[in-house]
Amino acid sequence: MYKGITLGAVTVIGQKHVHRGIPCEDASYAVTKNGVSVVCIADGAGSKQYTHARYGSSSAVKTIADLLIRHFDAIYYENREAAARSIVIASLQIAFADLMKEHNLQSMEQLSCTLMFCAVKDRRIIAGHIGDGLMVRISSSGISPLTMPQNDKAGHTYFVTANHAADFLRLVKTTTDDIHAIAIMTDGVQDSVYDEDSGLVKPVVARMADTFAQGREAGEKEIKVILDKFIVGASNASDDSSFGVLYFDGTVGPKNSELPSKANQFPRTEDSFKLLQEELLPKVKRAKNIIIEQKVNSPIVKEEDVNDNKTKNANDIEKQAAETEVKIQNVKRLGNIQAKIFLVAAIVELIVIVGLIFAMMI
Repeated sequence: MYKGITLGAVTVIGQKHVHRGIPCEDASYAVTKNGVSVVCIADGAGSKQYTHARYGSSSAVKTIADLLIRHFDAIYYENREAAARSIVIASLQIAFADLMKEHNLQSMEQLSCTLMFCAVKDRRIIAGHIGDGLMVRISSSGISPLTMPQNDKAGHTYFVTANHAADFLRLVKTTTDDIHAIAIMTDGVQDSVYDEDSGLVKPVVARMADTFAQGREAGEKEIKVILDKFIVGASNASDDSSFGVLYFDGTVGPKNSELPSKANQFPRTEDSFKLLQEELLPKVKRAKNIIIEQKVNSPIVKEEDVNDNKTKNANDIEKQAAETEVKIQNVKRLGNIQAKIFLVAAIVELIVIVGLIFAMMI
């Protein structure tokens, strides 16, 4: 069991932004409150249409940190992952709507950013990731990706403002057992320390995380030096770079001398998700026809069975009504912001469900 958590987050503007006179579009935030330790990192989209991406990334890290601090348990124990993901995206959309009004923006897309976060409460962990960047798990046995970059074949990534953004958000719920540290980084750092073809994370990431054994102030100072000298300073075209750490005090890290510095590439095949969909589609249509036929040919139900079912259904309805009344009373106690979150999340979840049903039925 760890003795405590040391957090840290550092953001350094990239050289290409310095030379072009463009503000830093990365944002990072680390805070402990209400028994929850959170590190969030966001990377504002870089193309011209994303005019206010830096405001989006700055808002995103604080919005999600606040959400996790106030509602860690609700999200951790929610078994419907689609609902939990929708809550995260809905909270961002609420915050971004306020930014649209503040900056007189025509589209939420102008605030686009990627997002990574990790929150710890007692032994529980909630981690989330949409877009590129890398989240790493460091233990006594080595280093491995916890969530990997999310890019399409053309190298494009996904933002929190994307259509169906909740579908692209990855959530990980786990525990702190056998974890020495968790490191989070935007693609400005990721490109230098991670080989996507083999999944290898370079040993330097473990050494960077270990700088926080000296405390937050010393760790952040050392990370800034590393980013300035070896990441941002290594190229005139370097991108904004952010690096965050959750360091579990009193735990054992890996032996750097035993960490691999090379790995074989993952094998590639012709298999693809599109081919999988094409394979399943005729089977889905066949299953649909079977279901329809079974309903048409189902035997007539006896009157006494109907009465039994009516009694059972009445009891179920009465039970559900009582449960619903309790839920309504709980909802009334929620603040305005959370009520908005649930409303938007319900709409998003409904759209997702309808979309899935439509996709399966075509």
